[in-house]
Amino acid sequence: MSADITLSGKADWLDDKHLQRLLAALKEGGEEARVAGGAVRNTLLGQPVADIDIAATTVPEETIRRAEAAGFKTVPTGIEHGTITIVAGGNTYEVTTLRADIETDGRRAKVIFGRDWKLDAERRDFTINALYAEADGTVVDIVGGVADIEARRLRFIGDAEARIREDYLRILRFFRFFAWYGEGRPDAEGLKACARLKDGLAQLSAERVWSELKKLLSAADPSRALLWMRQAGVLAAALPESEKWGIDAIHGLVRTEKDLGWAVDPMLRLEAVVPPDAVRMKTLAERLKFSNEEADRLRHWALAAPPESKATETELAKKLYFGNRDGVVDRLRLALAAARARAVEDDEAMIQAGGFSRLLNFTSRWEKPVFPIKGADLTELGASPGPKLGATLKNIEKEWVESGFALDRDALLKRAAQALEA
Repeated sequence: MSADITLSGKADWLDDKHLQRLLAALKEGGEEARVAGGAVRNTLLGQPVADIDIAATTVPEETIRRAEAAGFKTVPTGIEHGTITIVAGGNTYEVTTLRADIETDGRRAKVIFGRDWKLDAERRDFTINALYAEADGTVVDIVGGVADIEARRLRFIGDAEARIREDYLRILRFFRFFAWYGEGRPDAEGLKACARLKDGLAQLSAERVWSELKKLLSAADPSRALLWMRQAGVLAAALPESEKWGIDAIHGLVRTEKDLGWAVDPMLRLEAVVPPDAVRMKTLAERLKFSNEEADRLRHWALAAPPESKATETELAKKLYFGNRDGVVDRLRLALAAARARAVEDDEAMIQAGGFSRLLNFTSRWEKPVFPIKGADLTELGASPGPKLGATLKNIEKEWVESGFALDRDALLKRAAQALEA
């Protein structure tokens, strides 16, 4: 156990008076409470802290009593597992009673509450996630997490295979945390265990799988993790669409994001490693239970025509008018990233990259023009409501688009009248 590492002076969040009051209330009468997990890990890594979790010896009901006595609001979000959400000073803290697993099935665990910090640490997944901090910032390290943080090494606690069998989601978490925090090669034992037990992913809900994949794809550079996932057979198990398509495009995309200042976009990165096949993408979205927005984006990308770097702005405007802007943008971004990656050794690719960049800039400025003719205009010309009116309107609109949106209202009405007389 480490007692010479401290978060003091490194963690502004630790100085929050509401957090200190909460920790003090939970520790009264010989009980213990410590900040646990990600907040400690990220502070030691010098990375932002989003959530602050607390581990305590108080049972859930006592946690509620003490927090409310201190003037805080409580929400029993996971009381059956020992977790209470506490609102203190506008911030939320999840307080969880120390636990030990008594039964696991690869997806969820039955737990008993306890007072043993060692047992609580050993039931967690990775050493870097099993660190605690006292109210004064002193880091409590029971499983060697500090050394692993210093080495940027991701390691299962205890036997990797046993940890995975407790919850098969830990296979995906292994690669997700490696993408975010790891360096060099993944831990050999962890990698082998993930490869051996990858079939267990089939037991997981689609929502859990997609949530982990999305977090992995949100890392600054997920390319190394994806390579190791592919080598271990885990990527094909979780994302079979990628198997025959390959993940080579992810490297160029990550470099382009950094060079051009693009925001990290997990959906665009997903599109980089799966085929633009609308039928398969529909199946993927259904299998992983994508949100409607995510499914639509994937569909529009798959349906968008592959861009040509030499296309004129007028030609692109026609595609944008009848197509979906987001789908076209995704296609252009991936094409630009791929061309930039090839441009290192290919002058033609450099020219293509310039073309895609030009088209992307145009797309960002483009505003969809309003077709100046409506059905009522054709009715005034004597057309009766019905299929012929609709077909005529659609044909006139196509002529207008083909003209580069140049035909004015009078010219369009003249053409409509001629079409109706025919």
